[in-house]
Amino acid sequence: MTSKIVFRSARVFDGESETLRDGLDVVVAGGSIREISPRSAATDNRAEVVECGGRVLMPGLIDAHVHVYAAGLNLVRVVQSPVSYLAHFAAQFLHACLDRGFTTVRDVGGADVGLASAIKDGLLDRVPRLFYGGRVLTQTGGHGDARPGDHALDLAHGCGCSFHGNQFAAIADGVDEVRRAVREELRRGASHIKVMASGGVASPTDPLDRCQYSDDEIRAAVEEAGRAGSYVAAHCHPKEAVRRAAALGVRSIEHATLIDRQTAEFVAQRGSFAVPTMATIMCLAEEGARLGFPPASLEKLRRVADSAMSSLEIMKAAGVRMGFGTDLLGALHVHQSKEFTLRAQVLPPIDILRSACAVNAELLGQAGRLGCIREGAVADLLVVDGNPLEDISVLGAGGTRIPIIMKDGCFHKRGPGMAAGQPPCS
Repeated sequence: MTSKIVFRSARVFDGESETLRDGLDVVVAGGSIREISPRSAATDNRAEVVECGGRVLMPGLIDAHVHVYAAGLNLVRVVQSPVSYLAHFAAQFLHACLDRGFTTVRDVGGADVGLASAIKDGLLDRVPRLFYGGRVLTQTGGHGDARPGDHALDLAHGCGCSFHGNQFAAIADGVDEVRRAVREELRRGASHIKVMASGGVASPTDPLDRCQYSDDEIRAAVEEAGRAGSYVAAHCHPKEAVRRAAALGVRSIEHATLIDRQTAEFVAQRGSFAVPTMATIMCLAEEGARLGFPPASLEKLRRVADSAMSSLEIMKAAGVRMGFGTDLLGALHVHQSKEFTLRAQVLPPIDILRSACAVNAELLGQAGRLGCIREGAVADLLVVDGNPLEDISVLGAGGTRIPIIMKDGCFHKRGPGMAAGQPPCS
């Protein structure tokens, strides 16, 4: 039995540094990175050697904004779908994520303890590591409320007291209901809490540019999450929502598409993360109408598409810690890797790489464990044809330029030309 795997003669991107370290051997054992040095323990005859031949060895990628149960572009129809159907879609989505080099994903709305348990128990294998937030919290008529405006009160989901829910969202109004909903999602294993702090594109009834939830309601969510050792992520498009979320202690601000310079500087000062999602905006603009994205949502999309790319430049100039997210719905998930090339229009490759590695790991509370190549870290590793520090498109090719994908020390993919040996494991 192979006790060690040695990646030999690699050029190492450690997840953060601006330069590659040449000619290193990286030793993997027991699912972890055990040694990084010019001379490894490969002389051990039990060690299997993978000859990298000067290729780049880098950490597995992290996508911090996915919705694995979002099986279509029309959310009104998606929330009415059987959970069994959504679970099959999630399995396909997750397999494809790992094929593209994403060894960790954070689901910010929908994924639940059932999916996490299926992964843990081996019913669903060869998928990325999953951090999930359960159902999002939304006010009545907010971004997570997928009911059309003419939808009658549904007593099957509540008692007439304004609490409703679906697989994706818990509608909670008032401080007490928000506290209860936060505690319920944390009880079910959520790693974080997602609140809808502004209008959105895909929802049918809420204005895009308006804040949602009161300060007291958001503050209650932040307090409850913090008390449990967790944190809050907030959906925000307009600058007013972004600033308020940062001021109230939200850790992770999603999208931030309509941010301005003053707000970005405030976010950086407060130490909040921002997770822009360029891929979903651009792909919906290109393919949304054909795939059934509702006309009202397409109209709202046009309002954020014009400023989305400039938001990256604004946040970079202000020093905001930007994570990497994609937010792709339904069949559009095949464009997950496009986030790299879209960001490259305004950001240097090192910033994009850090976002998908070290920054996202820090956001998840996994710094030093994920998103890095260092001794003691989890052995989530990619071997890449080409240098992503010079040409980020090698990661934007949907996994075709990644001949080796390893997660937890096990090979998920091992392309032609790489030394044969240990078979993939689940």
